[in-house]
Amino acid sequence: MAPEACVGIGWRQPHYETLLARRPALGFIEVHSENFFADGGLTLAVLDAGRAAYDVSLHGVGLALGSAAGLDERHLAQLARLVERVQPRWVSDHACFARVGSGLHAADLLPIPFNDESLALMVRHVEQVQQRLRRPVLVENISAYAGWAGDTLAEPEFFNLLTQRSGCGLLLDVNNLFVNARNDGLAPGAAAREAMRWVDAIRPGSVGEIHVAGHAEQTDGLVIDDHGSRVRDEVWQVYEHAIRRFGPTPTLIEWDTAVPELDVLLDEAGRARAAVC
Repeated sequence: MAPEACVGIGWRQPHYETLLARRPALGFIEVHSENFFADGGLTLAVLDAGRAAYDVSLHGVGLALGSAAGLDERHLAQLARLVERVQPRWVSDHACFARVGSGLHAADLLPIPFNDESLALMVRHVEQVQQRLRRPVLVENISAYAGWAGDTLAEPEFFNLLTQRSGCGLLLDVNNLFVNARNDGLAPGAAAREAMRWVDAIRPGSVGEIHVAGHAEQTDGLVIDDHGSRVRDEVWQVYEHAIRRFGPTPTLIEWDTAVPELDVLLDEAGRARAAVC
């Protein structure tokens, strides 16, 4: 894949008009699937215009693939309709849970256990989604602020087994790796090295896309994956390490809060493109 085709940005509402007017050189744009579930209307018209200009990646936050309560059939049906309409380059969601048996949805990406039972559940749900969409999907590793006691699988091993058994790909979020390591008490340099070890444990050929983003360090020491600033230098180091390991890989600049001018995102995309080259 040519380097210029590898790098995209998250296309958020403040940049709808500007992106379509300027048509900057990007490999793709990524949108949040759930924002376009409505039937008809201006939002779908905007997405159609974006799809005419760029390849589109659909990135979801609501499938809750690790929920023991099962998948939400209505959500999956809406996603299937959107995929049929847009014909995206990729479809992705997260390795998390959010649904409980009563039908309540936490509206958050909650961490799953890393054990054989959770793995079997994830494989079953991923296969169900792929059969419905008639395509492989990508599953993202999340930033987690709590964990489960008694995990029996290391997180990279969990994802290696998930991709092998279900046929899905990994959406590797290197910022999430760094944030998790920082919240485990590691200093920035040590956190970057720990994230690189995570990357080294992943099976080559399984990574379909990489996310890079900014994060916020709180005064109490907690690090928040807020996608609200430029990518930190240590995260770029982890990203460059991933590119050396996996080769040129489609890469997204994520920016969801305090969204800046479009040129800031394009500047970050240029830095990712330089690493791919």
